[in-house]
Amino acid sequence: MFTAKPHPLLVPYDGGFDARHAPTVPEKDNKKPDHWKDLLATEAEALGNAQYRLYADGRYALLLVFQALDAAGKDSTIRHVFSGVNPCGLDVTPFKQPSRAEVAHDFLWRTAVRLPERGNVAVFNRSYYEEVIVVRVHPQFLAAQHQPVNPTPEFWADRCRAIVDHERHLATEGTVILKFWLNISRDEQRDRLLDRIDDPVKNWKFNPGDLDERDRWDDYQAAYHECLNATSRPWAPWYAIPADNKHYARWQVARVVNEALAQLGLDFPRPNGAALGTLAQCRARLLAS
Repeated sequence: MFTAKPHPLLVPYDGGFDARHAPTVPEKDNKKPDHWKDLLATEAEALGNAQYRLYADGRYALLLVFQALDAAGKDSTIRHVFSGVNPCGLDVTPFKQPSRAEVAHDFLWRTAVRLPERGNVAVFNRSYYEEVIVVRVHPQFLAAQHQPVNPTPEFWADRCRAIVDHERHLATEGTVILKFWLNISRDEQRDRLLDRIDDPVKNWKFNPGDLDERDRWDDYQAAYHECLNATSRPWAPWYAIPADNKHYARWQVARVVNEALAQLGLDFPRPNGAALGTLAQCRARLLAS
């Protein structure tokens, strides 16, 4: 079972992470954008090669979970990080408001059907974590699930425990799980939302409802604080990625993924003696045709 190695951006497993004061910028943010872009290009190419080996090796699946507040850069991060990956081995699912059928099932059901098979990569743009973040901020959404709309702290603890058990089961079965919280500051979010209003090309990305969610900033910070501390585990770690600098954030995500895949010892299958004999026969047949 995959176990994450120590990393500066890893959310610790002891419950001592302070999400409300986590950095949103790199420790030394004195690099030009091209510096981070060049580093990302190297990592993106390496990730494409690693995914090829992941597919050929066939022992593991890779699940990547992205969570963040509005305008933190989830979509663009996914687009840039996986630019070198073969689309045949990649499945990206954006989870939006649950459908009627989805809320008629348990809260893990709609994501379970999109889990990756061995050899493939699945990216969740939002995920089952919405159920302990967004729903925690808006508990009225629980009514559609026939759950109490005034839940106790034990209710949220039970949901987080279910997620931890779910992820441990997946990890035991060969799924490598990496989770990324793109941590954006309130000021940077304001600037990006204003850019969506001021730039006609980006108008389509603006949703007035994002401002209502922005008004609940402190509630969301508290929800992330509780969630990340309750669900970061060695087999399914959270990484708190400073996201005010988009180029830096993308590079860090790609770097974490590549470092995790490097731990797996992925390689192309090697034919045994009988298979080598078959290959030799086929080669001779081709040469004679």
